[in-house]
Amino acid sequence: MARVDQRQVLQIAEDFVDEVSNCNSFKVLRYGKHILPTLARLCLVSTFIEDGIRMWMQWNEQRDYMNVSWGIGWFLGSLFVLINLVGQLAGSVMVIARFKVDAACALLFFIVFLQTVAYSILWDLHFLLRNLSLVGALLLLIAERRVEGKSLFAGIPTLGENKPKNYLQLSGRILLVCMFITVLKLELSFVQVIQNIVASALMVLVTVGYKTKLSALVLVLWLTAVNFYSNAWWTLPSYKPMRDFLKYDFFQTLSVIGGLLMVVYLGPGGVSMDEHKKKW
Repeated sequence: MARVDQRQVLQIAEDFVDEVSNCNSFKVLRYGKHILPTLARLCLVSTFIEDGIRMWMQWNEQRDYMNVSWGIGWFLGSLFVLINLVGQLAGSVMVIARFKVDAACALLFFIVFLQTVAYSILWDLHFLLRNLSLVGALLLLIAERRVEGKSLFAGIPTLGENKPKNYLQLSGRILLVCMFITVLKLELSFVQVIQNIVASALMVLVTVGYKTKLSALVLVLWLTAVNFYSNAWWTLPSYKPMRDFLKYDFFQTLSVIGGLLMVVYLGPGGVSMDEHKKKW
């Protein structure tokens, strides 16, 4: 009976190995490596696409808001909405298509700055931190292009490191974690305290660049769960103002998730503890 069981175990093991071989797991891993930056870019520009569509759907409301807030009149109010609409949608399409990515990011940078001033976000710490996270995500997008540019000359010896890329990655990591400051809650419940401690530790690890890819991946999973739970805008009827607020918050958080996925793909860069460990 023992022999029979042993043969069955061996047969199951052989079948499992054959199944794994047939699945070509290495090809799956390589495919995942190629799809990760694409997924990161799609998530990253999602807030700009959503806000661009919002400008089209709420053209009159946005124009009137700017007129009431700044007294700029009908023409300048309409021009503001048009710049936001075209700039965000055009910049997002260029990023997804990998066409003139640096110029597209510059355009999106301008939109973030314009909205920060126009909507008085400078005086609202919550939204200011989230906009800074968007800037960090865009910096990582530029860093990815630097990596691709450098890889074209992979066979040619170079002097020194790609310092601009390293500093872009460092700045992007630091600004990305601003999002998590707005997610932490000052509650005394045991679960919330543990959640705050773990999230804060992961933020520090990503910032200093230690165990960066793993820490960023855990933050992606955590932030995704928090985003779908806290910003479930689709559960509210369209006539409620809170729906638009949650929708905006949801896609802005999704963009930061895209930045974290870019960290998972690119790694921490040269200015990080992970990189310096290689030299120790």
